[in-house]
Amino acid sequence: MSRRTAAEPGSANLEVLDATLRDLAGSDPSIRVLTADSRISGKLEPFAREFPDRVVEVGIAEQNLVGVAAGLAACGMKPFVISPACFLTARSLEQIKVDVSYSGNPVRLIGISAGISYGALGASHHSIADYAALRAMPGIPVVAPADNCEAEAAIRLAAATDGPMYVRFGKRALSCVHGPSAEPVSVERATRLRTGGDVGVIATGETVGVALGAAEVLALGGVEATVVSMPMVRPLDTGALFDVARSVRALVVAEEHSLHGGLGEACAAALMTEGIGVRFRRLGIPDEPIVNGPQLDVLAHYGIGADELASVARELLR
Repeated sequence: MSRRTAAEPGSANLEVLDATLRDLAGSDPSIRVLTADSRISGKLEPFAREFPDRVVEVGIAEQNLVGVAAGLAACGMKPFVISPACFLTARSLEQIKVDVSYSGNPVRLIGISAGISYGALGASHHSIADYAALRAMPGIPVVAPADNCEAEAAIRLAAATDGPMYVRFGKRALSCVHGPSAEPVSVERATRLRTGGDVGVIATGETVGVALGAAEVLALGGVEATVVSMPMVRPLDTGALFDVARSVRALVVAEEHSLHGGLGEACAAALMTEGIGVRFRRLGIPDEPIVNGPQLDVLAHYGIGADELASVARELLR
């Protein structure tokens, strides 16, 4: 996929998911797509039209979805399980634990409409505990792409990896956060998108664009920020984390997830274990009933908006 500049509008990552799977399936007959009544919401109709015999629809039965996928994986297939993250990682947690994690079956778990993408549908449809749940399962990398380039890289990595993986997608169209470069985008390591010596902002998934917006707000006031996209929530790119923490006066971690068990906690634990001291703040969903509303409004309510995040950074620096 050719990179767009940051100013150009992108596609929803789900559209990239479909296009990448169709490209991979053209040369890999082992690829299968499994859904739980989520073919339309997952934007997979083009794949289904091109490869109708490669789609398994189980209906609204997420536990069966993961079990069937594990069986296919055990038989040499490459199953991609696509379902809303809130249901996939909650209703099917037992099957993910036993049939995927403990059994080591290479099931590619794709959680769609993740975080608070469902907006006004409320807490039943938000997925803000998926990092925490799956980080506790042995052998499941957790990836949250920030843009279309990272989304394609994540799907290609999942197809090439002989093991489980969880990839988390939202719903919005996303502008490219990666500038032009001859080096291909990777989700296995963090990417420094902007460099500044005052404050560091590490973000994952759709909060990366917010972090870049906050850096622009800070620059207007003379505060220079380093912004890092950390798509691989697990395993953590601790090298990139330590490099940033040692080069700035304060560090903020932003994620569309509960403050419990997510990227912020992982970064804090790694920094403490390494003995690196830095002014530090985590931004995410606090331990309270989540407010309802449009995704970006809810994020801003919890401090994950460009202006709000910039205010947190300035407060840390003071």
